Amino acid sequence: MNWILLATIAALLIPIYEAWQDENIWQTMLAFSSIASKTSIMILIVSVLRDDWTLGVVGVIILSVGNAALMLLAHIIRRTNEL
Repeated sequence: MNWILLATIAALLIPIYEAWQDENIWQTMLAFSSIASKTSIMILIVSVLRDDWTLGVVGVIILSVGNAALMLLAHIIRRTNEL
């Protein structure tokens, strides 16, 4: 099961590179949203491996609420730049 975490960490490097390289705020926020999703999935995997319900609940909250707030912020910044 450790190879799943290593593969997820390797996949986490792709949006980090995209956020570092791109100047467009929309693409940067999408990259950060992808990082948050992958991190919460890693938290869920660790919670299953450790049989820890509390950690799993935190992962689910980050997965459901964190991305929505980040995408709302991206829309607000995008609309502000269009004016």
